[in-house]
Amino acid sequence: MLSVMLVDDDWLRAVPLTQLLTNAGYQVIAHLTSTANLDDAVLELKPDIVIIDTESPSRDTLENLCVMNASVPKPIVMFTHDGDIEKMREATKAGVSAYVVGSLPSESLAPVINAAIVRFEEVKSLRDELGQTKLKLAERKVLEKAKGLLMKEHGFDEDHAYAMLRSMAMRQNQRIAVLAKQVIETATGSF
Repeated sequence: MLSVMLVDDDWLRAVPLTQLLTNAGYQVIAHLTSTANLDDAVLELKPDIVIIDTESPSRDTLENLCVMNASVPKPIVMFTHDGDIEKMREATKAGVSAYVVGSLPSESLAPVINAAIVRFEEVKSLRDELGQTKLKLAERKVLEKAKGLLMKEHGFDEDHAYAMLRSMAMRQNQRIAVLAKQVIETATGSF
């Protein structure tokens, strides 16, 4: 059973949505009336998904979603009555996985939540992959700089400089990027 954190400042709207979620097999573990400190609440309660029901997402709501996604990212479904395309773009940039305009038939609730979870996982996977690629690129730049320093200082060719770094890294049981950074720090500290 998926746990849901519901955010809605209108009790008259929140009660039927809570019942709809419960009837659909979800466990509503919290109902917040605002997104202020949403990241803290998500960190503490660890819901599987966050559902926000609002007339229109405010600037504060979108900023709070950005903060939450930076620290404890979760799939977010937003039910709203604001179909403005710019609001949709802003909400998506803030981390909303599914932006639903208007009333939602009860039989569509589970597919919307499932689609939001799948989209969230896909975006998370792409972000993780991008982060790994950036890390590898940064490590490659450090390695190239260290090779350049060795080539300049000792007159090595590129292959010899790389072989030397690789051999030193293996002897010291370190990753080559870590050793390359040490070589750069040593070389720049001696000038």
